[in-house]
Amino acid sequence: MSTPALTPARPAGPTAPLTAASLTQRTDQVAAVAAEHLARTDRDAVFPVEALAQMRRNGLLGLLVPQTHGGLGGTSDDMVTASIALGRTDMSVAMIFAMHCQQVAAVVRYGNERLRDELLPEIAAGRSYLASVTTEAGKGGHLLTSESALAAHDGELLLDRFAPIVTGGEYADGFLVTMRSPAPASPNQVSLVYAHRDQLTVERSGDWQPLGMRASHSVALRLTGTLPAHHVVGEHGDFRTVVTQVFGPMAHLGWSACWLGTAAGALSRVVKLLRGPQSRGRVNLDSELLLTRLSRARQRIDAVHALLERTRQVVATAGDLSTPRVQLLLNGLKITAAEECHRAVEDLVDAVGMRHGYLKDSPTRLEHALRDLRSAALNYSNDRLHLADGKLALLDPEVRLD
Repeated sequence: MSTPALTPARPAGPTAPLTAASLTQRTDQVAAVAAEHLARTDRDAVFPVEALAQMRRNGLLGLLVPQTHGGLGGTSDDMVTASIALGRTDMSVAMIFAMHCQQVAAVVRYGNERLRDELLPEIAAGRSYLASVTTEAGKGGHLLTSESALAAHDGELLLDRFAPIVTGGEYADGFLVTMRSPAPASPNQVSLVYAHRDQLTVERSGDWQPLGMRASHSVALRLTGTLPAHHVVGEHGDFRTVVTQVFGPMAHLGWSACWLGTAAGALSRVVKLLRGPQSRGRVNLDSELLLTRLSRARQRIDAVHALLERTRQVVATAGDLSTPRVQLLLNGLKITAAEECHRAVEDLVDAVGMRHGYLKDSPTRLEHALRDLRSAALNYSNDRLHLADGKLALLDPEVRLD
């Protein structure tokens, strides 16, 4: 039976121009709600529905939707700023937001006019939170191949897809799904399609009990349904272009921003504790060991921030993001942020010791930050990126740094 397409939304009214102050206000609102529920969502490994509801209410879900479709008209720079801010409080909430923005950016850039007119106003209005379906049993998160193929029938697309990890999938209103193109010549001909939840049967498999990132609720899902043909994002079989121009850059910028925010938030809480009245007479602020570890943590955080700033400038100005030089920079950002943010928090654990570095009830929340950041090197494996970067390095014998 055919599934109806989305109904085009009414044109939204004009939105106020986005300013740094209004973006800060929105992220502060979401962070406050996330903080209120943080202990419970981490303890019980449940999705932060309250924080998502606040993103719906205050328009943050529509950050990257153009103003012509009712959104805030923000940029990738705004996404980075917001992700850092949210990461200071809750890395799961920050990653949920950043990954949603990645999906929105793909629709904005590569969605056809009909799909954009149907979907973008829904996102801007807070009615559509998007989840990503790119993982697959047997290939992990490798983006450019797929074992599951779309079928085309009478102008529609038949989707049957299992994914072992779908962040926020049980709470998503829509999904961007990678699948092998209909009648492909090779497994590398991958398409990206949008599926609205009402067009799908969504079945959960298994439980979610991870070490960290517990509130991301990244359960396994099977999605089956029928989609309109115009729900292809980009050209059939050309997901590689979407990856190099949008998916990869937005992922590495967004993830790195979340990790940086988490490490910076951890350092801030430690410094406030050390300088607070409760530490007077109990902590030797002249300790060379303490000062050295604080210095190392700050150095790592500043180095990641500098690399993030450089990378987002290149992404904003480079005409072609698929060149080896840009790809090396993007991958290097992800690898460096994953490693150095985790190490920064390890430095802080050593700096403050057992009571405030290892126990769950410390106001520093270092134990929580360390668990969350341990996922960073595994979230699209650093080992896989090093292999790719080794090949890319061979294509740039001049080692151009401009």
